[in-house]
Amino acid sequence: MKYFHRSRSIGRREFIKSGALAGIGIGLVLADPASASVSHAPQVRRYSPLGRTGMHISDISFGADRLSLGEEDLVHHALDRGINYFDTADDYRGGESETTLGKALRGKRNNVFIASKSSAWPETKKDAMMQALEGSLRRLQTDHVDVYFNHAVNDINRLKNPEWYEFAETAKKQGKVRFTGMSGHAGNLVQCLDYAIDSGNFNVILCAYNFGQDPRFYQRYLSDFDWVARQPDLPRVIDKAKSRGMGVVVMKTLMGARLNDMRPYERGGATFSQAAFGWVLSNHHVDGLIVSMTTTEAIDEYLGASGSRTADEETLPLLRRYAHMHGTSYCKHACNVCEGACPADVAIADVMRTRMYAVDYGDLRMAREGYSAIARNAEACLTCTAKPCAGACPHGLRIADLTVPTHRLLSA
Repeated sequence: MKYFHRSRSIGRREFIKSGALAGIGIGLVLADPASASVSHAPQVRRYSPLGRTGMHISDISFGADRLSLGEEDLVHHALDRGINYFDTADDYRGGESETTLGKALRGKRNNVFIASKSSAWPETKKDAMMQALEGSLRRLQTDHVDVYFNHAVNDINRLKNPEWYEFAETAKKQGKVRFTGMSGHAGNLVQCLDYAIDSGNFNVILCAYNFGQDPRFYQRYLSDFDWVARQPDLPRVIDKAKSRGMGVVVMKTLMGARLNDMRPYERGGATFSQAAFGWVLSNHHVDGLIVSMTTTEAIDEYLGASGSRTADEETLPLLRRYAHMHGTSYCKHACNVCEGACPADVAIADVMRTRMYAVDYGDLRMAREGYSAIARNAEACLTCTAKPCAGACPHGLRIADLTVPTHRLLSA
């Protein structure tokens, strides 16, 4: 039975709160999802309350950052599998993401939750913020979004702009926004999250969080790594947000998402992505995660982890192997210990994030769009001796060896 066929006779909130589909469908995902035959269609198996919003969202939800024009069928596949939370932004694919979602969700709006985002800078005025929101609503073909995020915040001054709060209050009164949030995944993430949570002005946080950022993982499984103590304290701020009644959604859960690297090591029907999701969802202060959904096969694989609330001991070796394989090439979001090491003030963490999009995701379009927005990119690295940043990364990354090729690739 299709998800929406079952929900037409009742309202969105009543249907989702009932958890009507929470027990339907058992995903059987084999070690090679690309060629596997699935005897039972994977389904969402848990809907979680998103803080105090009254919303109940699929624990594994649709990240639309790579959704392009003409990919409505991908959204329909997710809907059929029970996914009810769709995360987009006004700048994803230059607006194509919102446009495609709007087409795909036409006639189904009352059964889903839509979150979108726009970047509000310290100097941005509320009228410009409203124009950005209204542009998103037009592309999404809706009169409101359920959550509207101040997007990719990496500067606490962006949260101190009074215009954002005046805009948010007006948008809520006009019914264009139900709840507001802060999203972030870069170097000053913890500081910005602390400020947003303590302000009491946000309902939801969306932040980068994966096993590679959780001290518990390294303390238990990788104690031989001497940089364990330098892990960021994301679990603390997530716990604080939950204690304040805020919704907590996480992203970047696959630590770079080099899934094909792990296929040879997957055994017993479990995949690396499912192991990584299981770790994240074992933190009961996490309401759900979003992940870029680019193929129907990936959606089915990801939903194999839906309903998980514990880290599976049998799959943890996959996480350990991945950490060993990519620990010296993956820049950990929210660390930013290297900040200040560069005399040219290169935004190292932002450069490394765009490198991840290019090298790990294999998405040059996304990488180049992100790189073009970095005010202090890695151009200065081309003529630098690399001595200033040598040893600046507590995780062992050779910064210049990564930033130089990133600039050559993404500035072309």
